[in-house]
Amino acid sequence: MKGSNMSRVLSCLFVYLLTLSSFTCGDTHQEVQAVDEDGYGIHPDLLTNNKVTVEGIVLNRPDFMLDSTPDEYSDELGGEWQIYIQGEGDDHAGTAVWMGQCYDNIWGGDGTYTNPNWTSELYRLSYDPCTAYEISPGDRVRVTGLLKFYTGKTNINERHSTNPDNDLTIELIELGVGLPQPEVITLDEVKDGNDNFIFDASRLTGCEYYQARLVRINNVNFVDNDPNWGPDNYATIQDATGLTLPVYYGRGPGFSKPYNLSFQFDVIGIFDQESSDMLVCKDGYRVWVLNYDGNGKILTDFGFPKNRLPGDINMDGKVDFYDLAEFGAHWLEVHPEGS
Repeated sequence: MKGSNMSRVLSCLFVYLLTLSSFTCGDTHQEVQAVDEDGYGIHPDLLTNNKVTVEGIVLNRPDFMLDSTPDEYSDELGGEWQIYIQGEGDDHAGTAVWMGQCYDNIWGGDGTYTNPNWTSELYRLSYDPCTAYEISPGDRVRVTGLLKFYTGKTNINERHSTNPDNDLTIELIELGVGLPQPEVITLDEVKDGNDNFIFDASRLTGCEYYQARLVRINNVNFVDNDPNWGPDNYATIQDATGLTLPVYYGRGPGFSKPYNLSFQFDVIGIFDQESSDMLVCKDGYRVWVLNYDGNGKILTDFGFPKNRLPGDINMDGKVDFYDLAEFGAHWLEVHPEGS
């Protein structure tokens, strides 16, 4: 075996043993996202330099969420990169994994990646170090990194520093597991009768229960029939009772195409939070929809991800009764632009 190949094998073996060790003492997403009565993060390693390790399913393409275009001379953050990882089984939570290029421009920041170094960082995060496989939505991964609290949720990131000691790592556990089935919720589960957000510090009910997870909200329409259509825009949906919720459009190409949703539709996206208060974080909840495929009925992107199976209508990596139900629900329907 050639020296370079042997070195790569040994390096991957080292990474495997190291991450296996990390897994044995890893955290759940629920532990990472624990908050106090003000909605502020309370995980003990928010105050240490210890890195945590979580596992879960990748929910999104980073390019549909934030603009990672290199810009080392930006007076803001330059390029940004982010994915969401959803916990599995009883780990009913999820975690955002974020990177920025220009930390010097953030209060407390330390350093800026040059454009070539930023591109290298994006490659390092996007490809499994041992297989060179590009990590995609629906893959099961292991993430190790430092914690930092921001606008209502605890993220894994570099704490605004380019110091290599602060690097986070993402490793592939299993490819093509499939996206989790979105949880069907109603607006009265996240809003009270006065249309205020329901906050529960125990994270067993209300908005915190669904934060950073894939959800589906059925039978809604836009307030005042105004979709405010376009990438990086906000709109507001409402149900039949008048309860409302913000929807944030991602950067997917579907939002640059003509608007064609029916008057009443469903929404599938990531339940997210961007609180307006940095210390009392009980507001700012929203559904982040990263792309729209133009189907006319559901504000989401069924798309064509890697490893998709024929007949996998809902893109969860399996052909099962959920696909049959989706098929049956739209039997003989005609697309709004069809005839």
